[in-house]
Amino acid sequence: MQGHQEAAPQELLALMPFAALVGIRAERAGRQEVVTRLPWAKERCTAAGVLHGGALVTLADCAAGICAYLNLPAGATTSTIELKTHYFAAVRGGDVVAVARPLHLGGSFAVIQTDLFNETGTGVRRRVGQTTQTQAVLRGH
Repeated sequence: MQGHQEAAPQELLALMPFAALVGIRAERAGRQEVVTRLPWAKERCTAAGVLHGGALVTLADCAAGICAYLNLPAGATTSTIELKTHYFAAVRGGDVVAVARPLHLGGSFAVIQTDLFNETGTGVRRRVGQTTQTQAVLRGH
């Protein structure tokens, strides 16, 4: 599969203005792995200072979208058509790191798995969620 030319991670994230609005940062972007980060902030929380699930899904969707984009054939675009999330633990501080990797890269669909980890500065990464999403490969757009 002929992918899009890779660019700096932040340049790829700039293709999604909503990601910047929510505070997502891109750290690495390659065809086999994309890493994005979202710091905990009070305005992104639900009750009791827990990071909102929607913030986690947004982070995962951005990472997976970049991963799918980098694996597209020339001239194609992509759009999320399904996203399933499992939450394993609450996030009450630190950063959430999303690591997206392709599970399947086909002619019509790409399936990306994104693992979500909480980093609190202790050197320990705790898995807090996982998403699997399907991206349509849209040709001629």
